[in-house]
Amino acid sequence: MITPLDLTDRALAERVLTIQHAAYAVEAELIGFDGIPPLEEDLDGLMSSTELWLGRYDGTHLVGAVAYELPDDRTVEISRLIVDPARARRGHGRALLDHLDRIEPRPVSLVSTGSANLPAVNLYKSRGYAPAGEVEVAPGIYITQFRRAS
Repeated sequence: MITPLDLTDRALAERVLTIQHAAYAVEAELIGFDGIPPLEEDLDGLMSSTELWLGRYDGTHLVGAVAYELPDDRTVEISRLIVDPARARRGHGRALLDHLDRIEPRPVSLVSTGSANLPAVNLYKSRGYAPAGEVEVAPGIYITQFRRAS
């Protein structure tokens, strides 16, 4: 089940933050860089986020989430895609992205990830995203920006 998340609910925000920290710790290991901002975010920061959130549940257990913004009427910008590492590689991330496409169909979709995060890179490419640029965020550490137009 996928449903909108209200991160003003403290208990829910705590669960999202736990998943976020675990998921970004995996990415940090993959890309060799632990300065990823969501990895350092605290509960107050997460709860004050203006992003829209969807959560994926396995029964009553939250296993992943996607955060996004709608900067204009043509674009959806995915800012975070997190899956509990204990539940990773089971289609939860893809299901969240598919659901987002259904509820927010926009001509342009944007997302970025660590260039060395091959599972995420492959997921985005398999969904029709193409690299649109690369940014060096620290010496030797690159983020790939992806764009998909429909």
